[in-house]
Amino acid sequence: QVQLVESGGGLVQTGDSLRLSCAASGRTFSRLSMAWFRQAPGKEREFVAGIHRDSNSTQYANSVDGRFTISRDNAENTVYLQMNSLKPEDTAVYYCATGSPLGILTDVALRYTYWGRGTQVTVSP
Repeated sequence: QVQLVESGGGLVQTGDSLRLSCAASGRTFSRLSMAWFRQAPGKEREFVAGIHRDSNSTQYANSVDGRFTISRDNAENTVYLQMNSLKPEDTAVYYCATGSPLGILTDVALRYTYWGRGTQVTVSP
């Protein structure tokens, strides 16, 4: 079992930055691929960014590529999402996820077993 807790969301203006954190417990963090998803009201949950358990290779949604950076601190069992140049369309609840089969890095939400409760990010025009 894995427990995930997100933090760092808030209300910001267009062009501002936020750094989201996801603290994990219950399993060796370095062996888990991690991903960030987001969900806006009335929309489906969408993949934002992911980082592989072994190689630390990353992937990003086209909508955030070049603006967001995912990283991890294995010593602190924490994964981060640095969000720069925020836009109103980034407004959503952001979720941390892990527990995919065989630790694969995937952009399919249903492949992940463990989820945090989410943190709200609101970007005003």
